[in-house]
Amino acid sequence: MRASRPKVAIAAVAVAALAVAGCAESDRDDSSGGSKKDTLVFGVAGDPKVLDPSFASDGESLRVARQVFETLVRPEEGGTKVTPGLAESWTPDAAGTTWTFKLRSGVKFHDGTEFNAEAVCKNFDRWYNAKGLMQSPDVTAYWQDVMGGFAKNESAELPPSLFKSCTAKDATTVDLAFTRVSSKIPAALMLPSFSMHSPTALEKYDASNVGGTAEDIKYPAYATEHPTGTGPFKFKTWDVANKTLTLERNEDYAGNKAKLKTLIYKTISDENARKQALRSGDIQGYDLVGPADVEPLKGEGFNVLTRPAFNILYLAINQKGNPKLADVKVRQAIAHALNRQALVDSKLPPGAKVAENFLPDTVEGWNGDVTKYNYDPAKAKALLAEAGATNLTLRFHYPTEVTRPYMPNPKDIFELLSADLKAVGITVQAIPLKWSPDYLNATTSGAKHDIHFLGWTGDYGDAYNFIGTFFDRPKDEWGFNNPALFAQFKDADTTADAAARTEKYKALNKAIMDFLPGVPVSHSPPAIVFGKDVTGVKASPLTDERFSTAEFKS
Repeated sequence: MRASRPKVAIAAVAVAALAVAGCAESDRDDSSGGSKKDTLVFGVAGDPKVLDPSFASDGESLRVARQVFETLVRPEEGGTKVTPGLAESWTPDAAGTTWTFKLRSGVKFHDGTEFNAEAVCKNFDRWYNAKGLMQSPDVTAYWQDVMGGFAKNESAELPPSLFKSCTAKDATTVDLAFTRVSSKIPAALMLPSFSMHSPTALEKYDASNVGGTAEDIKYPAYATEHPTGTGPFKFKTWDVANKTLTLERNEDYAGNKAKLKTLIYKTISDENARKQALRSGDIQGYDLVGPADVEPLKGEGFNVLTRPAFNILYLAINQKGNPKLADVKVRQAIAHALNRQALVDSKLPPGAKVAENFLPDTVEGWNGDVTKYNYDPAKAKALLAEAGATNLTLRFHYPTEVTRPYMPNPKDIFELLSADLKAVGITVQAIPLKWSPDYLNATTSGAKHDIHFLGWTGDYGDAYNFIGTFFDRPKDEWGFNNPALFAQFKDADTTADAAARTEKYKALNKAIMDFLPGVPVSHSPPAIVFGKDVTGVKASPLTDERFSTAEFKS
């Protein structure tokens, strides 16, 4: 899961204000003759960007999407394995380029529209035939990461599309054809960005009519007021001013109905404020628990769930930012200057570890034999001298007003890393910027940044989802063009045999750490917490927690 995309202006959403504090105590379900809590208010660190997951790449938008929408395949609960979703089974043809999906029957979208093979093709055709601003990487980020381009690319920078066609063979059988074998299929179809939408709602609310400009994107009403999926919860209201988004139980859900009647996401950007709201009972859970709060909250009886460390925090080095950064010796010096173990020990939660690759060691293709860059200030100084960079000055961007699973306190991380760089003679120019849109704009476009830190939580359990997302093509975040490395990625991605592909991923990890486009810093196990009487939720390494199983203990 990437950082939230910048350059977004959300259309005004006319909704009634909602009183959140204490609502879990007052909302009752008397259908069984008794009464029980049936509303859960969950605190989140930031607002969602948009409610159409086709256009989403930020964690908060995708968190909502996972409750409202469903995909053809989905991750196993609490894991990363591909399991049935709206499709019961899937098989490739002999060439590995056409996949046949057998669909569940009896499923309906929230507006009553039937889910069937024709609906699947309507969705894929919508994405594939995107035009105008829908081809912007700020709008269809995940489509482009997975599929590349479109039916008719409007930019020479877009690659050919991996997706080729969708064919409805009968009501419950659909063929998805691709232009080549790819490691991404079918796992990438677990992404919420490939959620199934009601074709009726897409047409009614002109869902593909993305307006504005690249600098000021205007999303259609479907993406802010009318998201329509098949999931266990339905969208009710988004009160932007009061920072609350309300979902209600889908009473016509084809699977096990949600145990909660109402689910409310309330944005509380300050970590301490989220903690106090939990203690006071204003909310019944929140994400991104501070490392120092895990044990105290457990001691108070709250249900703290720790996710596996399926993420990466990295220091990105922009080779177009400062000409000296194009010298690998300078990048090596930066790597040796950083005391990553000290950062892990002092600022990250128990179970965090120093990263050796740009992906966790639980992912096939991780390589323990890559070049290591241990903390060695003397070596860092020597490398800078060899490169003629003893008076190096770097613009160091870091974000404010944000907490991420891999980055619990950005200012603390910046202070530690910048002190390490200063200790080897590098002058650091601190540039703090608000997370969205300022920081993300500055660090993912242009050449106005030198170094910054950012991270990633995996979307599915394949190495390409980490290293391919970062390094398989030129990106402004890194500022390099390495055709040999890009060719290695293409070769690995098109290798059908899983064992052979894993070996190619290992070779890629070695090549990446020799080239050193940045410094992998750490992997952290982020925590999520629920009230003392809330049960039924299983922590997910993909942040794919299923609120439909949440309930209050009697």
